[in-house]
Amino acid sequence: MFKGSIVAIVTPFKKGKVDETKLKELVEFQIQNGTSGIVPCGTTGESPTLSNEEHERVIEICIEAANKRVPVIAGTGSNSTQEAITLTKDAAKAGASGSLQVSPYYNRPTQEGLYRHFKAIADSVDIPIILYNIAGRTGVNIEPETVARLARDCKNIVGVKEASGSVDQASATKSLCPKDFLLLAGDDSLTLPILAVGGKGIISVVANIVPKDVANLCAAFEKGDIKKAQEIHYKLFPLIKAMFCETNPIPVKTSMGLLKRCEPDVRLPLCPISEKNLDRVTKALKDYGLLK
Repeated sequence: MFKGSIVAIVTPFKKGKVDETKLKELVEFQIQNGTSGIVPCGTTGESPTLSNEEHERVIEICIEAANKRVPVIAGTGSNSTQEAITLTKDAAKAGASGSLQVSPYYNRPTQEGLYRHFKAIADSVDIPIILYNIAGRTGVNIEPETVARLARDCKNIVGVKEASGSVDQASATKSLCPKDFLLLAGDDSLTLPILAVGGKGIISVVANIVPKDVANLCAAFEKGDIKKAQEIHYKLFPLIKAMFCETNPIPVKTSMGLLKRCEPDVRLPLCPISEKNLDRVTKALKDYGLLK
């Protein structure tokens, strides 16, 4: 159900508010260009600065716009277990296909705390849950043994978005979990390596601007056309690096603005891109053939 290129979609803002019309257009653009799933309210969607009402509405819009053509995996994680449960229940009620659950940030729970947190959320809903491991953002790593324990004990914890930046960790997790447990890349530059160790796709940032190429990379690998997958990987690589020259989603939103896809606005404490990195992002888009 969850495989291929899944976009961690940006939340477009206009004059400080969520641009609902533009968000619907972005979902349609993704589907028309081969994207296999939509993740609203993730890191790229600036979930920390969305109000609860905005959070729920962004998810609802994506579900409505996708209209069951592709799954919508709602970002409903929190460092408060009860808040994560509430957000996840609301997303399930709205019709989300699944939930993406980031590890609790700032409070740095132990591995036992992580286990109890995710199990409490899984026990509260019936929809599939994908864990989101990104220690660089949260300050705590979900160890492979903890992922395996959750996979064993919670039937609706079906996979992990592995954004540790470590193929070793992805491999260890995959080896310890049931064969049908989903491994999804969480770093665009590691899509191909993660696919090579048993991953089924990517929850992608760069797919916001080049969805067709990310989808084609995943499809080529699935068909066994490794040469084509490698060619797309190396084509994408410089663009991917430019998308992370500052904190995500600043560069990708800047790119969306340059490409007239949506306003480049981000919410504080994120701020507009520096002049130096604006030049870098603009050059990357031009080199890719997206800008003249």
